[in-house]
Amino acid sequence: MRLSSCVEWQFAEAGDGLPERIRAAAAAGYELAEFHLWRDKDLPGIAAAMAETGVALTGICVDPRRSIVDPAEHGEMLAAVADTLAEAVKLGSPPLIVASGFRVEGMSEEEHFANAVWVLKRAAALAEEAGVTLVPEPLNTELFATMYLVDTKLGLDLVEAVNSPRLKLLYDVYHSRVMGEDPREVLAGRMHLVEHVQVAGCPGRNEPGTGDLNYAEVMQALADLGYSGPIGLEYFPTMPSEQSLAKAREALGG
Repeated sequence: MRLSSCVEWQFAEAGDGLPERIRAAAAAGYELAEFHLWRDKDLPGIAAAMAETGVALTGICVDPRRSIVDPAEHGEMLAAVADTLAEAVKLGSPPLIVASGFRVEGMSEEEHFANAVWVLKRAAALAEEAGVTLVPEPLNTELFATMYLVDTKLGLDLVEAVNSPRLKLLYDVYHSRVMGEDPREVLAGRMHLVEHVQVAGCPGRNEPGTGDLNYAEVMQALADLGYSGPIGLEYFPTMPSEQSLAKAREALGG
């Protein structure tokens, strides 16, 4: 099992800077890491820490976040993709997490979907040129009441409609559970469309193994469905990072 530490939230003991957190993750035995927005980060320092430790990134966010459903933001969304692609290739070309933006009042479901497909096709074309994969991420309505993409099936439908080898889905088990989804149902026959998986305990979004989500069953379901990629530990630790990550690894069976 290849686990990826979310250094945005983990290894805070090492300091506020991500280069220091990446080094701490490597010292704890992690070869993979991920974080969120990049414009406020020390990218040269991160690249240096990666080169020094051999840690690879499994994901960063397209920055700034712009809507895929609101045509008024499409120009800015594509500019953000282009900018992020340029930086991503300097960091080993990790997948780029795409936020969907919020629903537009008065817009039909068909229009939302068509607008998203239109801009994602153009974003995917940029990603194909760069050799980087874009990964839209369904979230949940408890966190963002009017977010457009809060449904795994919808996210997979978008990936299929865009039909690009450089557009896949990020499946976050925590968000999916909040939305009442069963991974065996929503991912059945479509796991090949998933690029990355993230986990957290539910409820609470803390270590896997906290809350009432049985991660032994979840991990078995993912394996049965054919997923063999990294598992992103995107959760808020409730204890020192190394102890927290050990608890997570135990819960995940790794």
